Amino acid sequence: MMRRLYPGGSLEFLSASSPRAFRRKLGKIIIADEIDAYAPTEEGNVLDLLRMRSQTYRDRKIILGGTPIFDHGSVTRLYDASDKRVFEICCPSCRDHFELKWQHVRWQEGQPETAHVVCPANGCIIEEKDKVQAVEEGRWRATAPEVTGRAGFRINSLVSPQFNARWSKLVEEFLQAKRTPETLQTFTNLVLGEPWRTEGEDLDEHELYGRRETFTLETLPEDVLWLTAGIDCQDDRLEAVILGHGANDIFPVDHRVFWGPINGEGVWLELDSMLRETWRHPHGAMIGISAACIDSGDGGHTEIVNAFARPRFGRRVVPIKGVSGFSRPFLQKSGSQHLWLVGSDAVKSNLFARLSRSAGIRFGADLQPIFFEQLASERRIVRYTRGQPVARFERIKGKRAETLDATVYAWAARSLINQNAERRGEELASLTAPKRAPAIIRSAWLEGLR
Repeated sequence: MMRRLYPGGSLEFLSASSPRAFRRKLGKIIIADEIDAYAPTEEGNVLDLLRMRSQTYRDRKIILGGTPIFDHGSVTRLYDASDKRVFEICCPSCRDHFELKWQHVRWQEGQPETAHVVCPANGCIIEEKDKVQAVEEGRWRATAPEVTGRAGFRINSLVSPQFNARWSKLVEEFLQAKRTPETLQTFTNLVLGEPWRTEGEDLDEHELYGRRETFTLETLPEDVLWLTAGIDCQDDRLEAVILGHGANDIFPVDHRVFWGPINGEGVWLELDSMLRETWRHPHGAMIGISAACIDSGDGGHTEIVNAFARPRFGRRVVPIKGVSGFSRPFLQKSGSQHLWLVGSDAVKSNLFARLSRSAGIRFGADLQPIFFEQLASERRIVRYTRGQPVARFERIKGKRAETLDATVYAWAARSLINQNAERRGEELASLTAPKRAPAIIRSAWLEGLR
């Protein structure tokens, strides 16, 4: 039911992705949820269009809300322009009021069940059993009272009375989430109600180079469970990055360049040979490249890439095109039967978070300085479009980005592998585990390469 009439008014539900639906619609009260996910449209900013729908009413009310995602998103920006109210709990011991944040939660190492809150004013201990009282005696306080006519409210899950929002439970979730930037962002956004901040200084290629470890393809770490490849296509060469994947970490392990015209058969024969290579895993089994994504996005190479990939679909070798948008999945099938879309901004955002925090990514010994120079070739910036902040990645002047793009494609290729880490670990530990032969679709073009 999208519309309901009642005496004296009506209630209507509209989609923010279809701004045309706003036409001929007027509303005295407008409510919009999860506004950080609203993308700019050809007709302008969705929130501005909504405001226009209420201009007729002098006593209109516009309610905007949602989970803050990034630090320049609509939720954060509108809250900063309001009177910025925060919810403060009341300490049962000293009666001081304070906004409960994650920094106030304490626990003994390895024992989430000991979680409690420490009052910042006097160091009082607030136990879980005291939460209901502390919240019931809480208050809303405006931190920017000079702003009138626009009320903003901020609250997080720490004050929730729900069973699954117990402090001990949230500590357990945090200990799991902090393992990777992706899961930590989800915890930060959804539990703490805070935006994820990824913009900062440029990456230091020399510092990244200094993080290399001693492992190679011949001496892989035990944590590597799969290998994938990402291939960037240029007129005179192919550039490939081989990426290891663990249960949580990623391992850029090798970078190869195949020189030659892209419309010649030589570079494709070399690439095909690389995709068939195998190496001995520390657990005993042989490990090869489980999936690969090949860039076909510039239009000039599309048919060549498709011709190479199509007979190898059974080996999870697919043509891809990068698309913008931070909320896109890493990899998804397009409307076309033979094309996959890589959410480049989403992958880069997670990649840069790992790089800047020195966590969740480990580099192999064979990677040369050029790999790191190109890996650090972009920065995340915010530009204003139609008056609204839009985040994107921008190339640093004078730098090339082939290894960055290939790494993004290799990470996206992990989505083609439908297998959990525990099962894969058992498979690699068994030298006699039965292996299903990959399906190979024969083609005249493929046979012509031989």
